Amino acid sequence: MSFSPFQRRFKRRRPRRTGPRDQVLREWRGIDVRKLEKTHGSKSLSAGAVVKNVLGSLQLDRRRAELEVVKAWNQTIDPTITAHAQPVNLHRGTLFVSVDSSVWLDEIVRYRRHEILQRMQHAMGREMIKKISYRIG
Repeated sequence: MSFSPFQRRFKRRRPRRTGPRDQVLREWRGIDVRKLEKTHGSKSLSAGAVVKNVLGSLQLDRRRAELEVVKAWNQTIDPTITAHAQPVNLHRGTLFVSVDSSVWLDEIVRYRRHEILQRMQHAMGREMIKKISYRIG
């Protein structure tokens, strides 16, 4: 049995109570819709499942890891560099760092790139930070 677009959009949230009227309609239509009513019945979720889904969608673990990266950056990297470059994002092992000018970008990429990568890997772990990408921003 296919539903019209209106029926698909506005499905009932609660199962409907069946009464004598429904029984008469079933007999008149010649279709037994009890199986469909059972499959499309109540799909309520427990409060624990809802909270778990909400916490999963907030991605608190990832956000906490990003905060730890910022703390480690400020503690392990030279203050002159941290004044001009700050980590922006951590995605799939790549730390994205925003640098305020092209002069500092050139300084970091040419002379201090390996030192910064080694310090961050030592502070956070090699599996968490595999490479660093610097961008002006």
